[in-house]
Amino acid sequence: MIQGLKDWLYLFNTGQDFQSYNRFGAHEVEPGKWSFLVWAPHAKQVQVVGDFNDWHGSQLKLQGQTGCWYGELPAQKHQLYKYQIVGPDGATHEKIDPYGFGFERKPGSAARLVDVPRITWHDDAWLAKRSKWRPYDEPLTIYEVHLGSFIRDTNAGPDGGYMTYQDAIDKLIPYVKDLGYTHIEFLPLMEHPLDASWGYQLMGYFAPTSRFGEPEDFLRFIDAAHEAGLGIIMDWVPGHFIKNTDMLAQFDGTPTFEYTDPHRAENVRWGTWNFDLGKAQVQSFLISSAMYWLDHCHLDGLRVDAVSNMLYMDYDAGKENDRNQFGGRDNLEGIAFLKRLNTKVFAKHPDVLMMAEESSAYPKVSAPINTGGLGFNYKWNMGWMNDTLKFFEEDPVYRHSDMNLLTFSFMYMYNEQFVLPFSHDEVVHGKKSLMHKMPGDRYNQFANLRTMYVWQTTFPGKKLLFMGSEWGQFLEWRDWSQLEWVDLKDPMNKKMQGFTKTLNHLYTARPSLWQQDHQPAGIKITMADEPDVMSYIRYGKQPDDFTVVAMNFVPVQKDHFKIPVPRLGTYTVLLNTENIDFGGTWTKWQATLTAKEGNTHGEPAWLDVILPAMGALLIAPKKLAPLPKPPKQQSKHQPAITGSPSPKAIATQKREAISHHKDWGTTPARAQPPTTSVTVKKDKTF
Repeated sequence: MIQGLKDWLYLFNTGQDFQSYNRFGAHEVEPGKWSFLVWAPHAKQVQVVGDFNDWHGSQLKLQGQTGCWYGELPAQKHQLYKYQIVGPDGATHEKIDPYGFGFERKPGSAARLVDVPRITWHDDAWLAKRSKWRPYDEPLTIYEVHLGSFIRDTNAGPDGGYMTYQDAIDKLIPYVKDLGYTHIEFLPLMEHPLDASWGYQLMGYFAPTSRFGEPEDFLRFIDAAHEAGLGIIMDWVPGHFIKNTDMLAQFDGTPTFEYTDPHRAENVRWGTWNFDLGKAQVQSFLISSAMYWLDHCHLDGLRVDAVSNMLYMDYDAGKENDRNQFGGRDNLEGIAFLKRLNTKVFAKHPDVLMMAEESSAYPKVSAPINTGGLGFNYKWNMGWMNDTLKFFEEDPVYRHSDMNLLTFSFMYMYNEQFVLPFSHDEVVHGKKSLMHKMPGDRYNQFANLRTMYVWQTTFPGKKLLFMGSEWGQFLEWRDWSQLEWVDLKDPMNKKMQGFTKTLNHLYTARPSLWQQDHQPAGIKITMADEPDVMSYIRYGKQPDDFTVVAMNFVPVQKDHFKIPVPRLGTYTVLLNTENIDFGGTWTKWQATLTAKEGNTHGEPAWLDVILPAMGALLIAPKKLAPLPKPPKQQSKHQPAITGSPSPKAIATQKREAISHHKDWGTTPARAQPPTTSVTVKKDKTF
């Protein structure tokens, strides 16, 4: 037994080592000498083969009953290596290093001798700001990127022409910053062999893909983004992994990372293997992976992919009748793993974001663990997205009877803390681009798209848009080719890009559009029962901070339309989607509006507006009439008058409600222990 290793291996085997990457894999112990540590509990023999021994095996030694093999060998940086593992049946299997920090370029799959990458960081100011950032009452608008197809040399062929991490520093960061986004979210940048998987079928859970440069280059990109004031989120896939036989599958000749039961192990839907999330060593491995990206690489969040697959026994094809030991549908091991993941992440990094891509109605995905939730900050609102796209794809002549596609989302908008996504999944596989989904001629397609983006931007929840959608790319997304940047030579596409930029900057500048995203006080729906139109008011925390939203979903202008407002005074139009600068036809519009007294849809005043055809208006107060003075306070000797509470009482109740909700919203998982016990399975060799 190697001195000092026994305790670490005990923690790993009991599911308690969440920085296992500091010990497993290959590490340079001194110049020209490397250590190797790998978990292969049922192996008869483990050897390291690589450039440094002419691919002839160098034996590793089994460390007691831990199932882990260790050795030190002479080698040089950047040399290639793999493990040769003899399984219990005597067959030899050549495998990657699950903890490799860098791999050779595809089609090869050997790990390279690179230690945990390190750079000199310059993002102290960003991290200090992040530590005080309150995500629930701050603006959050995300630009989703597939780095392999953002910009690409189309003349280099299908296996080349990738932009580099340095290219991303030079081109992607300033582009996204100029558009007004607060964060970039990447489809997985971890090493994967097949471009067509978009990174979701992984082999390197600790390695930035070699397609775009060295691991240190990836860290420099994160550093540069932080210096520019942009947060970085990455998609992460802990539920399943690629089936390739030289990777994690049947790692020691037996099911190791996957379930022993082949029915549970196989993921039919995606052609992958499911991780055995109840196994102690798998928990150490996966949570260490999350910690690696958040702790060592300074990522600002992870979007956890395919959460539904980890929540339900019957989620996959052919498993409709699968049940747990209690007869229920819930995957108890997956649920316990997700709670443990969020608990450990937030205990170390309380200021990062953990987002769930979860498509079912599973309750309390974004609620704190100590209230029975899974502990994520956010859940993608797939219902809102599907209903919104269905509505806007419809011919406007039929929309009046389908307004419930939009209004239904008001019924559950506070069930979770939501991100509103128009993601890569909606612009691929024959679904058409967002622009191409819109009905009508080209002019009306752009008008629809602008109004749909206003709906997304002003609806409670945080925002996400996939690359290329900002200018209305007509072609579907193709992972093998760059975006259609040539579109921007067309004035309509260029104006659409300018509209998205204007809308983003308007969003971040107005607290009423984000400050109370997850509180009922943040919105008042004023008109949702009229055919083809809708209006509501978004409120910030200050009484005079509100934004009036009015949308017209048909290509017919509505003159002298009454928009309800909460106060008398003058108002100004912040944005008209039919402005000629955005691709519309309006060259001038009502600059100042004066509210008129009169009950309108429950509000005490109204504005006489021209509501543009297939368009939307954002309106803000300019100079409001004073609020009525509260009645004089009753004498303490007089009995209190029953009826409506006083303004002071209302203010007190509101502060208490906000305080309660703030505490509820900002303590997901964190250091809270899960209320459900977490069980881990020990390998029988330990």
